[in-house]
Order: sequence, then C-alpha cells, then structure tokens
Amino acid sequence: MDSLPAPSHLSPSALSFLDGKFHTKDALSEASTLVAELQTQCSELDQSLNESTRRLGAGLSAYTSLSGDVNDRLSALVSTCSSNAVPDGGSGEEGDGKGFREELAALAKEVARLENVRVYAETALKLDTLIGDIEDAVSHTMNKHLRKTSSQNSEEMRLVAINTLKTTEGLLTSITKTQPQWKRLLSAADHRVDRALAILRPQAIADHRALLASLGWPPPLSSLASANQGLNPLLRMQADVRLNYSRNFLALCNLQELQRQRKCRQLDGHDREVALLQPLWVIEELANPLSLASQRHFSKWIDKPEFIFTLVYKITSDYVDSMDEMLQPLIDEAKVVGYSCREEWISAMVTSLSTYLAKEIFPSYISQLEEESVTGIQSSARISWLHLIDLMIAFDKKIKSLVERSGILLYFDGNGMLQRISSLSVFCDRPDWLDLWAEIELGDALDKLKPEIEDENNWRKKVEAAVLSSCIDDLKSPLISSAFLRHLSAVIERCRSLPSVTLRSKFLRLAGVPIIRKFFDSILVRCQEAEGLTALTDDDAVIKVAVSNNAAHYFESALREWSEDVFFLEMDLDLDDKAELPSNADRNGEVSGRVILDDEIKKLEDFRTEWVERISLVILRGFDARSRDYIKNKRQWQKVEEGWTVSKTLIDALDYLQSKMSVVEEALNSRDFVGVWRSLAAGIDQLIFNGILISSVKFHNGGVERFSSDMDVLFGVFRTWCLRPEGFFPKSSEGLKLLKLNENRVQECLAGGKRWLKENGIRHLTVTEAEKVVKNRVFSN
Repeated sequence: MDSLPAPSHLSPSALSFLDGKFHTKDALSEASTLVAELQTQCSELDQSLNESTRRLGAGLSAYTSLSGDVNDRLSALVSTCSSNAVPDGGSGEEGDGKGFREELAALAKEVARLENVRVYAETALKLDTLIGDIEDAVSHTMNKHLRKTSSQNSEEMRLVAINTLKTTEGLLTSITKTQPQWKRLLSAADHRVDRALAILRPQAIADHRALLASLGWPPPLSSLASANQGLNPLLRMQADVRLNYSRNFLALCNLQELQRQRKCRQLDGHDREVALLQPLWVIEELANPLSLASQRHFSKWIDKPEFIFTLVYKITSDYVDSMDEMLQPLIDEAKVVGYSCREEWISAMVTSLSTYLAKEIFPSYISQLEEESVTGIQSSARISWLHLIDLMIAFDKKIKSLVERSGILLYFDGNGMLQRISSLSVFCDRPDWLDLWAEIELGDALDKLKPEIEDENNWRKKVEAAVLSSCIDDLKSPLISSAFLRHLSAVIERCRSLPSVTLRSKFLRLAGVPIIRKFFDSILVRCQEAEGLTALTDDDAVIKVAVSNNAAHYFESALREWSEDVFFLEMDLDLDDKAELPSNADRNGEVSGRVILDDEIKKLEDFRTEWVERISLVILRGFDARSRDYIKNKRQWQKVEEGWTVSKTLIDALDYLQSKMSVVEEALNSRDFVGVWRSLAAGIDQLIFNGILISSVKFHNGGVERFSSDMDVLFGVFRTWCLRPEGFFPKSSEGLKLLKLNENRVQECLAGGKRWLKENGIRHLTVTEAEKVVKNRVFSN
C-alpha cells in the first residue's frame, strides 16, 4: 500500500472528510468498505462526466454547423454588395430585388435569434455556476455539526455563500429589467436560491443564538438596575469575542438585507410593505430571550397588569442606550436601509408585550365580561378593562418619548412605526376588541353623564368665561354643554393614542359620535317638552328653548373648532377608511360625503335654525292676534287721531312685542337673537303689507300721517338692535314711500312701470303691488 501524504499536503476539504469518517480508531476497520464506496462513486462520476462531455461536444458541433451556415450567407451577402449587384428596384429587376430584401430580413432575424440564444445560454450557465457555488457553501455549513471543523471556517463559508447570493441577486435583478420574458429562467433560479436560503437563514440564526448564549445573554432580570454599569454582557466582551460577534452580526444583517432586496424585486409593481417593514433579526434575537424570561413573571400578574408594564418599560429603557451606542454602527456598516437600532429594540420589546396581552390578558378580561353578561351580576370586569387601557395609553406615551429622545419626532407614520411601538396595536388584528372597548367607553361616559343631565342646576347655571378661540361672543351656554364636551374630549384623547387613522376613525364613530347624539337628543327633548306644555306662549317655556339653543350653539362652535385639528383632517383624507367603514350614515341610511363631525355639526346647526324660527313664529302669532283690530279697522286711515302719536289699537301689540323680545334677548345668545328679530321683522313686514297696504283700504292725508307715525314707533322697537330698522321692513317702508307721493307723482308711477320704480329706489315691490298701493291713495281737493 502506498504511504499516505503528510497532513499539511492535504486540502481542508480532504482533512474535513477524513476527520468526519475516522474520528475513532474503531472506524479504521471500515476503511475497505469506504474505499469500495468511493471507487463506486468515482466510477459513477466518471460516467456522468463522459456523458456531459459527449453532450457538450454535440452541442458545440451543432452550434459550429449553424455558425458556418450563417457565415456562408454573410460572405455571399458581402460579395453581392461589393459587386454592386444589389437591384435598384427598376422595372426589369423588380422581382429579384424584392426576393433579396426578404432574404436579407430573414437572415437578420436569424442572426438576432442566434445572438439571443447565445446570451440566454451564457446567462443560464453563469446562474447555474453561481447557484451551484451557493449550494456547495450551504452544504458545507450544514455538515459542520457532523464533523469537527472550526466555527471560523463555517463563518467564512457562510460569508462566501452570502457574497455569492448578492452577485446572483444582482444578475437576477438585471435580467428582470432587461429580459423580463425569461420568466422560466427567473423562476427556476429563484426556486433554487429560495431552497438555499431556507437552509442558510435558520443556520445563521441558530449560530447567532449560540453565540449570544456563550456571551451570557440574556442577563438575569436582577441585573436590570446595573444594565449600563458593567453587567450588560454586550459591554463586557473582550476584543476577540467582540470581533467574532461583529462578524456574526454583520452576516445576519447582510442576509436579511439580501432577502429584503429579493422580496422587493419579486413584489415589484405590487404592495411592497411586506418586504420593507420586517423587524431586524439581530435585534429580535436580543429581545426575545429577555421577553421569555419576563413572561415567567407575567403569569403571576394577570390581576396586576401595572407590574407587567413597569417591568417591560424598565427592560426597554435600561438597554436602549447601550444598544444604540454599540449596535447602530454595525447596522450602518451592514448598509441595512431604513433601520434604527433604537427603534428596532423598542419595537421588539413592545411587540412582545402586545403579543402577551393578546394571548393572555385580553382573553381573561373578555371571559369575565362574558360571564357578567350571562349571569347579569355586575362585576369589576369593565373597570378592569378601562384600567388596562389607561395603563396601555400611559405606557405608549412613555415609549414614544423614549423614541423621540434620539431626536426623531413621530408626527407622521409613513413607515408604520407608530403601530410597532404601540401596545394598542393589539386592536389592529382584533377589530372586535376595538368594538368592545368602544362599547365600554361609551357606556362609562353615558353613565357619568346621566346624573348631570338630570340635575336642573346644570341647565340653569351658565358656563363661566365660556369663550372659544373661534367665538368672541358670550353664548350663554349652560353647564350641561360643558359636561358633554368634557366627556367627549376624554374619549377623543383616548382615541388619539390608537396607532392607526382607520382605528381612530372607527373608535370615534362608535364611542364619540353617540355622545354627540345623546346631547342632541337631550336638548331636543327639553325643547319638545316646553313646546308641548304651553306651545311656547309662556316665558319660562321660551327661556327653556333658548337655553337649549345656547347649549347647541356652544357645542357646535366647539365641534367646529376641533374639526380644524390635524387629528380630524387626517380622518377626512383617509379614503380607505370611508370604503371600509360606511358608518357616516344618517338615520335614513344615507351616507354623506363628509366624515366624523360634519354631519353632527349640520344637525346642531339645523336644530338652532329650526327653533329660532319657532320662537319667531310664536312671537309673530302673538303680535298678529293683538294687532288684529288694528289691521281690520279700514276706516281709521281716513282721519287723524288727535292727541295720539300711535294708534290705540296697536299699543297692546307693540307692548307684547317689546316684552317678549326682552325675555328672548336676555335668555338667548346674541348670534341666535339676531336671527330671531330679523325673522320677526320680516314676518311683521309681510303682515302689515298684506293686511293694510294692498288690501281695500283708502288712505287720506291724515291716514298717511297716522300710518307713518305707527311705523316710526314700530321701527323704534327694532332700533335697539340695528341702526336702520326700516331696511328690515322693505315692503312696508316702500309702501309708505309710495303713499307719501303727491298726485302728479302717483300718475308718473302708474305710467312709468318697472323702470320708474327702479329709478325711484322701489326695489322690493312688483309693478302690480305698487299699483295696488298707489290706487288706495285718496287725494283731497
């Protein structure tokens, strides 16, 4: 037997093979069997090589033959062109020229096809070589636990595999852009690469976990107080261990970045968020062991969730700075796009907490709520639920400040970071829990509002210093409107903590809008009660309606001011939310084009307009009843009533008008009061014009003077609220103007028609109405 070569002359792969097969002396007895197996494998490989050589030779022969044929055709073409034998399309050679052009086009097409085949074959061969190298490297790392090879050698092979994967991915990306029709080649290559990655990633993560365990990670929870004072294993690494950890860290980051690039290429033209927003693997491997160690304590604190949040925040805050200082440079070196070590560490810890809440805490609370609904016995389940939500909101605020401590302000959530650092993200996957929370929140708010609604003092007393930034007038609002706004504001503040615009919109519709509708129903019922008892003829009933109107105006003004906040504007712009949640429907089932608060604001505005009109109408009816004798007495306009500046029959009506308007002015806010007196002025104007000026009344000179005096007194009542009250009695004022015309001017009016009316400032009367007025004028000789 020939002597064996020296070990130093053997390749590393040969040494690895021999070490794996002959690791004990007893294995030497199997040497003959191993030799036989190796000879058989060599024979099979030789046969495979011969077959491959034969097929390659046949392929090259066919390619040579085809190339020779093309070369002959090109030579003939060159010869033809050099002898100037190309037909010019003349009448005698038209047929030959056409045939030559067709042959030339076919030849060019064949050349292009051959070139495409050549490029395809070269690309396929290059891909096969690269993927073969990847598979060899992955196979080598697979067998590392079956033989005694150094971990350094395994790391080197993994780096070789990752670098080759990068080259392969670059080539596949180039093919995708330049040759998108090669779908089968891309699919076959991706399939082989995915198989290699399916082996490589678990191995890399397992090696990383083993390295962390050798470093003493995770540290005991008892060392939290000294996490940054020397007991953090990552800060106690020696130089060689730190170098080894850095290499392993970079390799895992590079592998994840490579997989991210592959997903981006494969999802090109589709939703790429799945590929771009994956957690960083290296940070997850640091966070998960700590989370598992913490969860052993969580099970004892199901009824004391505040301890859970305290522990998670303690772990997160104690390690975040050291993680940021030590690992962020490695992430930057790995060129992993769009990742911050600080954010990833916080996100990993919050995600683990959210997962535990979703699996253990919430199901426990929901089972208590279900038991309460079945037995009908009131328990503390709802209080516990709201307490848990309070803890989650407080925790999220502290976590957000922890992220922003690095200078990153989370005003906008373009990359989904708010959802990843929020414990309330549990509601993203469980919308039924969000519905339940909104139901509990709404029930709690309404329970607190019930005694405040029933307390009459809240309807009598006014809000002190109730001045909104958008309103400088005193709206004379009762305390009840402030109570509703306080509870609604609390719901909105809790809603702000939700990490998604869609969730905020849905929660606000389920828990916030019903509070607004409860307020609307409360003031509507009070107005209807006041109207039903006395038809608003009593001053107390009018005051009750005015107070409800003031409350509606104050509430509406507050909602308008809030709706200009970015918080609500985001919901208006969330078109996907509209498609998902058709909840902006009125009681008739019709969906409006605006969202959230706009429909409720419109209802309050319509409510105020309606009841202002009703107050005006009631006062107008009273004025009409008291002025009926004045309007029906047609003979009074034929003479002057001596000693009176106003007609006796009009005094009672004017006194009633002034009395009622004083009550309304005192009770109603200034803006709505303007609507009352303007509406009332328009009604009285129409009443006097129709009942006196265009009826069959004959006005003598004395009657005109008397009517003018009455109008001056009537205008004086309204002069308290405006400088020129006659402008709000357009028909009566212009009718009086026509009555004061002399006989010649009356004739001009009758002859001039519409043009004369316009020239003389009569703009609110038609020609017919003007003729009726002037025909009632009687001139004495």
